[in-house]
Amino acid sequence: MTNSAPNALDSKPHLRKTMGFWDVLLFNIAAVLGPRWIAAAGHNGTSSISLWVIAAVFFFVPGALVINELSSRFPEEGGLYVWSREAFGPFHGFVAGWTYWIYTVFYFPGLLLASASMSAYIVGGRGAALAQDRTFLLTVSLAMLLVAVVLNIIGLNIGKWLQNAGGVGTYVPLLMLTGIAAVVCWRHGSVTHFSASNMMPVWNWDTVNFWSQIAFAFTGLELVSAMSGEVRDPRRTLPRAVFGAGALIAFMYIAGTFAILSLVPAADLDPQSGVFSAITVGSVALRIGFLGILAAILVTVGNAGGVGSTVAGIARVPFVVGIDRYLPAAFGRIHPRWKTPHISILVQAIVSGAILLVSQINETTRGAYQFLIDAGIILYFIPFLYMFAAVIKLARRKDRGENRHAVLVPGGIAGVWVAGSLGFIVVLIGILVSLVPPGDSSDKMGFELKLVAGTAASVLLGLILYWRGARAKQTEL
Repeated sequence: MTNSAPNALDSKPHLRKTMGFWDVLLFNIAAVLGPRWIAAAGHNGTSSISLWVIAAVFFFVPGALVINELSSRFPEEGGLYVWSREAFGPFHGFVAGWTYWIYTVFYFPGLLLASASMSAYIVGGRGAALAQDRTFLLTVSLAMLLVAVVLNIIGLNIGKWLQNAGGVGTYVPLLMLTGIAAVVCWRHGSVTHFSASNMMPVWNWDTVNFWSQIAFAFTGLELVSAMSGEVRDPRRTLPRAVFGAGALIAFMYIAGTFAILSLVPAADLDPQSGVFSAITVGSVALRIGFLGILAAILVTVGNAGGVGSTVAGIARVPFVVGIDRYLPAAFGRIHPRWKTPHISILVQAIVSGAILLVSQINETTRGAYQFLIDAGIILYFIPFLYMFAAVIKLARRKDRGENRHAVLVPGGIAGVWVAGSLGFIVVLIGILVSLVPPGDSSDKMGFELKLVAGTAASVLLGLILYWRGARAKQTEL
């Protein structure tokens, strides 16, 4: 028996096609929609509402159009990695794939900390104190990661139910938030005054840093494209699910921000768990306190689904890179029984867990969370630069006009240039403003140095692995 990775043609047919339209739609909601982004928007204030609209028009819509075109033209396992490789060659494909994967070691800890913080509200009013308890946050975070990893190694036929539950468990509590807020405002009025002027952007250090989070909150629709080999009829299923989920997500970000600010003043909102403190406040005002507990239970499931969807999607990228032999061959293996890229999933989880623990050293809970978010955003946006550039580069290839299954960006080549350029510019701005420390950071220079060093070291590690893999492939020829 050989330990070498199978080639792409041998490996990919063994991946099970288990996901239909509703699976992909709910997967997208679980992967993109985040109660913590609504909490962060509420903490930023009423100007977040205009930022949501700006990001939806100039980033989310162009991004959805580009993802639909590329995923329908190249419906292969690997997503962003494959698109970048097709447009710019193996090296740039690797850089896109590597940064897309390595960002998760920063993203997962931040997502897990926020998810654990929200789950504290299952115990009711006492959850506010528990949401700041470091031991509780670490224990629940690691437990969520373990559940997501085990279910996704067993297989998407099992793991997809976690993602499906995640989509429902994320959306329903936010519908509850908007309903509670509407009733409370009708009976007692809003605690926040909304006007056209105060909903316009206020450009200060906090808003500049927060802009990257607003754009980041709209990302994730590309994630399921990395799993195209496991989607039934991907050319038809993926675009429909992207448009459907996109409309639901954009509506909820804007409506949820209105709702949370109508119940709790911006200054009193925690940027991680503010949604649930708002639901608690509203449900107590309506004398139906159990709704807060129910919402916390549902969103805990939703957050677990968000972790699961990210584990499932991102792990497919190093799997395909491993097949191409630019990462160690073990990444390209699939489990003999469950037909999943188990090595890729395990490595991803182990490194993420280690970063979660290291991030807590000499940091407050909020400071550690902000560092993880900013580092994750910078790394994650690098492959998006490639994606938006790739759709422009590939626009003149013959297959674009000949592929009757492709869901093309409207407007021809000009439309591609508009969508690709808008997305590229927004992403580039997002990277730059992520380097700006938050306004309340006590050690701005230390925050900056740690952020730059962490992201640079992550990219350098990938380049070392690429050069190692490229040399090994050369010697095999």
